[in-house]
Amino acid sequence: MRTAIVFTALLCAAGFSAERQITFRPLNHTLDNNDNFSREDRYLCYDTRETRGAGNGCSTSIMKVEIATGKESIVYEPKPIILGPVDAAPGVIAASYNPVADEIIFIHGPLVSETKQIGFYGKTNRRGAVVAASGGPARFLDLRDVVNEPTTPGAHRGGTHRHEYSPDGKRIGFTYDDHLLTDYGRTVGMMMASPKAPKGVTHWAAILVPIAPMGKAKPGELEFAGFDSWVGEKGLMRAFIGKVKEPDGSYTNSLFVVDIPEDIDITTSFSGSRTRYMAPPKGVRVRRLTHAWASGIARGSRDGKRIAYFAKDASGVSQVFLIDAYGSDENPNAAMRPLQATFFKGGTKSGLRWHPSGNTVSVATDNGIAAVCVQPGLRFGKVHFLTRHGTGLPEAEAPAWSNSGKLIAFNRRMPAKNAQGIVTRDFSGRDFLQIFVADFPDANNNGIADPIE
Repeated sequence: MRTAIVFTALLCAAGFSAERQITFRPLNHTLDNNDNFSREDRYLCYDTRETRGAGNGCSTSIMKVEIATGKESIVYEPKPIILGPVDAAPGVIAASYNPVADEIIFIHGPLVSETKQIGFYGKTNRRGAVVAASGGPARFLDLRDVVNEPTTPGAHRGGTHRHEYSPDGKRIGFTYDDHLLTDYGRTVGMMMASPKAPKGVTHWAAILVPIAPMGKAKPGELEFAGFDSWVGEKGLMRAFIGKVKEPDGSYTNSLFVVDIPEDIDITTSFSGSRTRYMAPPKGVRVRRLTHAWASGIARGSRDGKRIAYFAKDASGVSQVFLIDAYGSDENPNAAMRPLQATFFKGGTKSGLRWHPSGNTVSVATDNGIAAVCVQPGLRFGKVHFLTRHGTGLPEAEAPAWSNSGKLIAFNRRMPAKNAQGIVTRDFSGRDFLQIFVADFPDANNNGIADPIE
């Protein structure tokens, strides 16, 4: 306890918000750039990948920690399990809280009892599952069908990943990899609860972004779509990074958006066959926003007005840029074109998340987490570090804002001791990922860090 008090005092004296470690056990507490806070901001959820074995398939549990007390508890732990560098099952990872219910969504690989028929965990062999945050059995949301011809309507034939609820809880975005037609790369999809959902599950799954087979795209066509997130409250827009073929035959990773009507009939999608790839439901529209290099997980503001992403500045360094959700780098109106928001000497390429107010974004840079004001005006681009930063520190990664905007959580790798008091490391030989939180100093609740004002 004394160490924690001295540590906090030193941080405050240095002018930073006080970061504090809330997990200490010798296991990985992987936040993974997800929506980790419970609705009331009391808990954080995470997975335990690489604690007992290599790769995501060896993640054996979904857990939560109570922020105020540091008490950790298992929410879901399937049994039996198979741990192996190649063949593992089930594999449960990438946990997020439902924004409107007390439950957690995550990736679930095949049960051990299913592996003889459908194989082991892999990117084309996984689906979405939900469990009550208090614990209990999991229920599957989407159906994986690699047997029937054509594919069962509303099912998919591969793996869904990075399940993300829209803020109103009605739509679940995901990335998708196909098992039957392996010449197709990753794309972006969505699932919705439907009375027409396949038997045994609750949701109809569909891709949103059509893609061409790898190496066979025509100019203007996409061969990859991913690194996606919702823009706005109702899930009417999903931003993503797409690999597009240019007229000269080259490829560019650019920022795109897919528009999804509020009254969309998801059951008009095509679930594919052994010779035909899946197709989106009627009414979706894909728009290209940039024509230069773009990267990272594209992040939409909650009011649906702006999108943040990574692009290169004039010197070729990765920085945060913002663009109007209906803008373009070719728009004659400067207000609709990309605007550089960060100017870090060493750049930044991860940890991009919107504060709920829409006036600040977080980024990971210089081994710390920084808050950047993005409110238009004189404070735009000003920075306040919420954590320690600088050389010699463990990397700060995977930040997540609380729903109130008063806290930010993130991971650092830290030494941990087992029950015998011996320092131990994870399966890959690294210190375990631990969870830290830091307060957001915002006395007037305007979503801008007080030291910036």
